[in-house]
Parts: sequence; C-alpha cells; structure tokens
Amino acid sequence: MTAASYELGAILVAPMTPERSLDIQFQYVTDADGVLRAVEELRREGTLGFDTETTELDPYKGKLRLVQLSTGRSTYVFDVFKLGEDARASSSLAPVRGLLEDAAVKKVAHNARFDLKWVRHHLGCETNGVFDTFLASVLIAAGDGDRRHSLADVAKFFTDIELDKSEQVSDWNASELSQSQLMYAARDAQVMLSLHEQMADRLCADGLTRVADLEFDCLMPIAEMELNGIFLDTDRWREQLDKVKAIQAVAANELQELLSAGVAQASLFGRPEINLDSQQQVTDALVNLGVPMPNSTRAWELQPLAEKYPVVGKLLEYRAAQKSMTSFGENTLEFIEPATGRIHADFRQIGAPTGRFSCSNPNLQQIPHEAAYRRCFRAPEGRKLVIADYSQIELRILADFSGDENFIKAFESGRDFHAMTASQVFNTPIDDVTADQRSFAKRLNFGIVYGVGASRFGLMTGLSQSDAEDTMRKYFGTYRKLDEYLRNAGRSVLDDRIARTASGRLLRIRYDENDRASIGSARRYGVNMPIQGTSADILKRCLRLLHDSLRGTSGKLVNIVHDEVMVECDAAESDAIATKLDAAMVDAGRDFVSRVPIKTDVHIADEWSKA
Repeated sequence: MTAASYELGAILVAPMTPERSLDIQFQYVTDADGVLRAVEELRREGTLGFDTETTELDPYKGKLRLVQLSTGRSTYVFDVFKLGEDARASSSLAPVRGLLEDAAVKKVAHNARFDLKWVRHHLGCETNGVFDTFLASVLIAAGDGDRRHSLADVAKFFTDIELDKSEQVSDWNASELSQSQLMYAARDAQVMLSLHEQMADRLCADGLTRVADLEFDCLMPIAEMELNGIFLDTDRWREQLDKVKAIQAVAANELQELLSAGVAQASLFGRPEINLDSQQQVTDALVNLGVPMPNSTRAWELQPLAEKYPVVGKLLEYRAAQKSMTSFGENTLEFIEPATGRIHADFRQIGAPTGRFSCSNPNLQQIPHEAAYRRCFRAPEGRKLVIADYSQIELRILADFSGDENFIKAFESGRDFHAMTASQVFNTPIDDVTADQRSFAKRLNFGIVYGVGASRFGLMTGLSQSDAEDTMRKYFGTYRKLDEYLRNAGRSVLDDRIARTASGRLLRIRYDENDRASIGSARRYGVNMPIQGTSADILKRCLRLLHDSLRGTSGKLVNIVHDEVMVECDAAESDAIATKLDAAMVDAGRDFVSRVPIKTDVHIADEWSKA
C-alpha cells in the first residue's frame, strides 16, 4: 500500500460537550488494490455502517463523491472520483458494488433512500440488506409529532453522541478533500453501528420488527421509482391550463354577479365586488344572501347546500378551478428533469402515522382525477402504462378484521359491494339499485371505515339527524359483528392508547380525557388507523414483490397513489407485465388478509386513466 493511494487517518474527536464522542479510525481508499483489501475486511462483518457524500442533492444534477462503509472499529472512505472517471464502468469499484448488492451483509444507513438512489444511478447497482435508522426512528416514535429524525437528532436521542454536521455543506466537488471532510464522512458511517445496536433492540421490544423489515424492503423499489420518473406531455398540460384559465375567469365573473346582492357596501361604479379568495368576505356575502352557513366553508360541508343554493355550487366550481390553477399550473412543468424529460417526484415512505406515502415536488398523489389532467401523463412512443388498483381494499381489510360473516360473504360473492349495501339500506333488489343509491351506499361504506357518526354522515349526504341514524342502524343490523368490532376497537383505543396495523405498525393515541371532542377524534383515528395502515402495509409489500418480479423485463415502476400502482413497459410486453402486477398485488394482500378475497382492477393504456 502506498501513502498516496491508501492513506490511514486515525483521528480522535475531541469532546466539545459532556456528551459522548466518537473515536474515528478511518482509511481513505483511492486505488484498486486498496479497494480489494478494504472489501475483504468489510466482508468479514455481518453488519456495516453505510453512507455517501454527493456534490448535489439531485442524482441527475450532481456526482457521487464518496462511499463510506464502517465495521464500527474502522471505517473505509472510498473516493469515487479517484477510482475511475466512469463510476458505473470502473472495474476498481466492482468489489464495492458487489458488497452493496450482497443482501447477506447488512448495511445501516440514515435516510437510506437518498444513498440508494445515488448508488443505483452512479454505480449502476442495487443496495440490498438495508437497515434505515431514519425509518426506524419514525416507527419507534409511533406518531409523536414532536420527535425529530435528522441523523444528528437520532444519534443524540439513541446514543447521546453529538454530531457536528457543519461539513455537510462543504465543497464535495473539490479535487482534494480536507482531513475534516474525510473525518466527517467517516464519522457518519461509523455512528450507524451504535445506532443499529440501540434501535434494533427497541424495534424488537416494541413489536415493530416485522413492519421495520417491510419498510426496509420497500426502500429500493421507491428509490428506483424516483429515478425512473414519469413522462408528462407538456403540450397536453398547457392545453389543459388554457381551458382551466377560461373556466376560472367565467366562474369568477358569475360568482361575483351572484354574490353582489349580498355585499354590504354600495358602489357608484357598477356591481360591488369582493375578494373571492377571502373566506371572511365570501362568508359574509353568503350569510347576507340567507345561506345557512356551516362552521366552515370546507367543500364537504358546503356540498349539501349546493343543490338548494346555486351560489354555493358556483363557489365550489370557482374554487376547484382556482385550486387547479395554483396547484396544477405552469409550475408543475418546472419539475421536468432536462436530462430525462420526466418528472422525478419525491415520495416520503412514511408520510403519515398510518404508514401511507406522501409525495412532493410535485405531489403526484393530488393530481385531479379528471381525465383532462391524467391524460397528460402518458407512455412514450413504443411503451404502455399498466395501471392497477386494489378493489375496495380498506373495506376488505375491515371485513377480515371484524370477522362478520355477512360482510365477508358479500366479497366472496363477487357482486358489487356498494350495490349490495344499497340493496340492504333501501330494501331494494340488487338489480334495481340506481346509480344514486349506489353512490349513497359508497359514501356510507367509506364513512364507516373512517369512523363517521350519524351527524357527520348527515352532513355528507344531506340527511336529517334521525334519517342518518336510521340508515346507520340498518347498516349495522346487516353487519352485526362489524358493529361489535368497531365498538370494541374504539374502547380498546381509549383504554390502551395504542393502535396497530396487521404488520405491527404502532400509533400511540394521545387525547384529553376531559374533552369530548378530543375523545371522539382519538376514537375515530384509532379505529381507522389499523385499516388504512394495513392498506399501506399491503402496498409496500406489493412494491417489493413487484420490484423483484420486474427484474430483467422492460417494466419499471413509475407512480403510486395510495392503492394504485403504475408500471411503464414496452408495448409488446404489456400483457406479461399486467400479469406480474396483478400477482404481486394479490400475493401482497394475502400476506395480511386471510379471510377475504383480494381483487385488483388491471388495465393497459397509453395514458394515465381508469379502465
């Protein structure tokens, strides 16, 4: 080994505070021989700390500079710049790629999705056998919104080690890195071993091992999906924006006309106008027009008034157009990556305590359902989109959890579940159920999942309190064990102050025992969490199964929206990919739901659409 190519740095971090510090022993690896020797030693360990340093936050805009792997006693810092101009093709980095791909060697990383994306894009390999301390921290926090999950916060909380993150924003593109930068890089990898020891024990103690494995297995599929991106047709998008602008202008003018009679001040210069985006001004005008305004102007509270009061319907129309203009306007096109011509959104894996994903930059989960918007997301020439969603998955989970025979039989029959509910509620033969009755029953079914009571259901449907109570009595008269399950679950949530999904995901329930509203909210959330959270569990299991089954095909995951999965593939392979997608979704469902059949709706299309 030469001092120039394989330097040893032994650095003791001087304690700056009474907190614990790290004795950092690292080796800076800059040549092929050094890589071989380092990997040989690293392979003797079953668990390694893992981290990367990059020149940018976006793998399409920057370069991968360092890969750090630590045994806890010694840490190896691999300088990618010095190990080959083309990192993907560099034979010097082949041993590192092989180690990262080896699932038998556990790699402990913080916010590992970031590192996995950079390694996949710049080294061309998957990283397997990952333990993510960020996800572990979120799981252990169990919905505690006050907990912070940065590496510095997690290290302090679990190990009392104080990390200095000042070098994080230093120049990682420099031809020669400073000793301080190398020490910083080594330290972040080494601390992972201390974190893993503490967090693995805590996950086990809290019954979170299964859900942690589920989350860790999902990391690579999500990293791959973000790298894949989704294609947005800019011409179609701008065409839609022009239409929305015209609709918004017309709706604004008509709404001003309808509200003018309710505006208090007179005007000498034509009709009085108000700020349509001011909730207070709009509310005052509506009250002056005699509209019985609810406590808020949220859409679901205003909707029942729209039929009787045209001004309310026009307000909802205006707001929909305004939201489209601000949330899904020209700014969406700014997210198209020039290098790929595609949108690479950020998916937060635990975006809610239930385990559901959230999405940003842009939020693809909030793209309107209207075909005019979704047709803008399409497959490039020669490709197809294979789109699938679970059929009524949350209701199937609820049926399985409750064990209600009538509920389960309704799904086993293969008949339309919402139509069957309508048949029971309206005492009508199922073949005579109207579209309006089915829609009503659908709202009732999903209202039950989300724990709505008679009052809220009345607001949602326009029913009086007594009619809403009557409807819910009929519903629970049909599904008696469901009623029993929901009551028991509600009591358990308040007594134990926890809720869990089928994978063991944990939510700690916090509420004020002296506040009826707080108690009611806690009960509803706690009862719904296992249902919605198990749906998230199923999706994450599906993504891992799908990722493995797509290997070696033209198929690539490009988007997910709650219980909907979208894969892009060569047109000639679309039927085979559809079969793989359906199998992954059904098999994942069966891992968590045993008494109710899992059904998916799969179709092949040129653009994002419903079957």
